[in-house]
Amino acid sequence: MNPQESALILIGYQNDYFSPQGILHGVFEESAAVDGVLRRTLSLLAALRESPVTLISTPICFTPDYQEINEPVGILGVIKEAGAFQGGAFGSETIAELEPYAERIIEVPGKRGLNAFANTHLSEVLRERGVNEVILAGAVTTICIDSTGRAAFEQGFKVHVLRDCTLARSAFEQRFYCEQIFPLYARVLDSGELLNELGLEADAA
Repeated sequence: MNPQESALILIGYQNDYFSPQGILHGVFEESAAVDGVLRRTLSLLAALRESPVTLISTPICFTPDYQEINEPVGILGVIKEAGAFQGGAFGSETIAELEPYAERIIEVPGKRGLNAFANTHLSEVLRERGVNEVILAGAVTTICIDSTGRAAFEQGFKVHVLRDCTLARSAFEQRFYCEQIFPLYARVLDSGELLNELGLEADAA
């Protein structure tokens, strides 16, 4: 992999998912899994900080009355009913742990649903920076990671999903998607394998 043509896309690293006080933190069966994904993501970011790899975050955010959601069903219905990811609220904020990398991370706003390419300028940002390969990390594996990965594949990007830096509602869902779904259109690998392919080393910290 060429670091200059690669981008790490961070999905859902917001308080409503990753903070213990987050409205949707409870959708994940194991809090240890949440902590593990966050720890490994931060280690990966530390290793990529000085590299030419493009770092992008795509936070989801709604107006207080959720006027963007018409006749919500599924997860969007849950988000609206629970009052999650409201603009200006604690839950929609990017987790504090990413603050040390704020100057390196390009925030692409506009995400209102499952696919990070929809209603955003993500594709344009990637093309402008000469990115050919996208690497996905974050939550939720079965929803936003999968939807974004499929969209990236259909737009001609090579897609990589980080097994150890993505988070599903359960260990079963995570294993099933990494073994049965993602390989249909993407490569599945661990963050350590990614760094090796990029010719980088894990941060000692």
